[in-house]
Parts: sequence; C-alpha cells; structure tokens
Amino acid sequence: MTSPTPAQARISVIGAGPGGLTCARILQRHGLTPAVYDRDSGPHARDQGGTLDLHAGNGQIALREAGLLEEFFALARPEGQEMRQLNTAGEIVFHHTPEDGELFKPEIDRGDLRDLLLGSLRPGTVRWGRALTSISGPAGGPRLLHFADGTTVETDLVIGADGAFSRVRAAVSPAVPLYSGVSFLEAWFSDVQARHPEIAELVGQGGAAAADGERGLFAQRNGGDRVRVYIIRRVPADWIERSGLTVGDTDAIRARLLTEYAGWSPPLRRLISDNDGPYVDRPIFALPVPHTWAHDPAVTLLGDAAHLMPPLGVGVNLAMLDAAELALALARSATVADAVRDYEQAMLPRSIETAELLEGAAEQLLSDEPPDFARDEP
Repeated sequence: MTSPTPAQARISVIGAGPGGLTCARILQRHGLTPAVYDRDSGPHARDQGGTLDLHAGNGQIALREAGLLEEFFALARPEGQEMRQLNTAGEIVFHHTPEDGELFKPEIDRGDLRDLLLGSLRPGTVRWGRALTSISGPAGGPRLLHFADGTTVETDLVIGADGAFSRVRAAVSPAVPLYSGVSFLEAWFSDVQARHPEIAELVGQGGAAAADGERGLFAQRNGGDRVRVYIIRRVPADWIERSGLTVGDTDAIRARLLTEYAGWSPPLRRLISDNDGPYVDRPIFALPVPHTWAHDPAVTLLGDAAHLMPPLGVGVNLAMLDAAELALALARSATVADAVRDYEQAMLPRSIETAELLEGAAEQLLSDEPPDFARDEP
C-alpha cells in the first residue's frame, strides 16, 4: 500500500496519558485530525496518581510545541523542586532549595497536567471506554483496531501511547516488561498541615528520600495539601500473596513493614504507620535493553510503550518529547511512512542510550548514597 499523506491519514492514538494527549494536541495545532482511544470510561474514572516534574530539556519543550507552556507554569509548583536526602536517623545529608524564579523542573499533579491537555483538544477527540484488545491487518497498513466492546476501527497509523503493558507494542515487537526485583508500596497522607504536621515538616515543599541499602522511603509533596510516600523494597513481585495477605490487609502489611524498618527513626517510621487508607502495590517493571523494532509505516510507539524504564524522573518527560517529535514529523513529512521513519531514527537511539544508563537503576533507590536529585539526567 502507498503510504498516505498525514493530512489524509486516519491517525489513531491509543492511550490518553500525557504522551498520547500531547501528541494529539500538537497534531491538531498543525491541522491534522487524530482520534484518541482510551480504556477509561471517562476523564475522571480513576485517580491519575501523584505529582511529576517536567524538565526544561524535554517535557517543557513538548509543552511549548503544544502552546501550553505558560498555562503549565501557572499550574506548576516551583517550590516542589526542593529535595532532601536523609539518613535513617532522619538527619538531612543533602538539601536542594530552588532559587527564586527557578523553573528547571517544577512539579505538577498528574491530574492537573491531564486536565490541561484534555482541555486543549477539540471536543470529541478522545473516545472513552474503548479498551484496545488487538490489532490486525498487514504490515504497512491499513490496520484494524479491535476493542473490547466488539467495535473495530480501520486506521492508517496506530500510535501506541498506552503505557507499560501496551497492547499496541505486540504489533511490532515481542518484548514484554520484566520485573526489576524492586517494588513500591504507595501510601497517601491528606490534610498534612493539620493532620500530619510532623510529616509536612519532614518532607518540606518537594521530596525527601532515605535508604539503608536494603530498603528505602521516598516522600513527595503533592497539590491539595497531600503527601505521597513510596515504601521501596527488594521483594518478589507477588510478595503480598506469598505472605498470605491481600493488598487490603492494611494493618497486617503495616505491622510487617514496621518490623522491617525497626531500626529507622520514629519520624521516618510515621511515613509507614500514619497513612490515610490502604497501600497501593506498585512492582517496578522495565523493558529489556535495548528495545527496538523493525520499521512499520502504520504502527509506532512512544513513552513507556516504547521504552519502559525504572521511575527515576525521566519517563513522562521522554514520553512527551517523543509525542512532540512524532507529531512534528507528521506535520512536516510528505507521507506517514516518512514521518514514522524520521521519528524512530531520532527516538530509538535516544531511548536506548537513556535505558542503558538506567538499566538496573531501580537498585539505586535502595542505596544509602541516593542519586543527586538536583540533577536533570541520570
């Protein structure tokens, strides 16, 4: 099949996360008409998670191309760039306080970023309740999208922005994410100034990390007077089930954790014991390195679908940079095939280089010499 021009192409973005929405927004700014399909029933069907920082060298570049950079700065929290490293006694061993006007990587809640991007799209761009199950059709296109509700959509380009366990990835690559050996338990604290003042003081306006070589804690200030804590441990991915527990057994899990962190200071142990509500289990997966695939002019990937890495501050930023570069390639190329090839020739080497730097880096989160959180790159 002859590859269509981007202006004539049916472009389908799978996944309404930051990468997929950024791609759709920039495509629309250049006169193209993508459709975004997402498995959620609506924009507020589930909590979008905590906070993230958008870096000047990638995430902010994407927002500038989307025409949303000033709106982002109005929502972001520059004070969230404060970072503290603590020892297990709760003593500060490193402290970065942002200077006035510093906008290198300000924080924004994921929900606020998603709402910003959604609000910038034309009505009807996102098709909610459309869970992709598979893709059929010949390499080179057109491709047929199969959804869980029994519907199908024929398309000239499928953009997989559907995250770690992407359904689109299988159309171009057999790779699947592998467990890193490190797992997070997420805990939430609400109304921290009034209800958890000691934790508010410990964390400050940004984040605070501590580790002893075997286990770690990372606490992060969110908007709305909340703090999110990651309890980081080297355990089997199914450690809760192996222990005869379920994720809803909050008291039993808390008792086990407090035993494991028995030698830590009382202020740090409050990050485990005083959380509001149940824990959220988040085992850390990553794609094999390097991850690449043969060029297919009708299918490509961005973000975690293309290069899932340990959570060390680059994931969303790279996803949004991918999205911007792909959208701009489509806007500037004669055919969809040319655009996909140009995009992948730039994206794949960059993602491989970063993934090689971060391979096995989930272990760094347990080191008693944590990485310098003031840096932009690993």
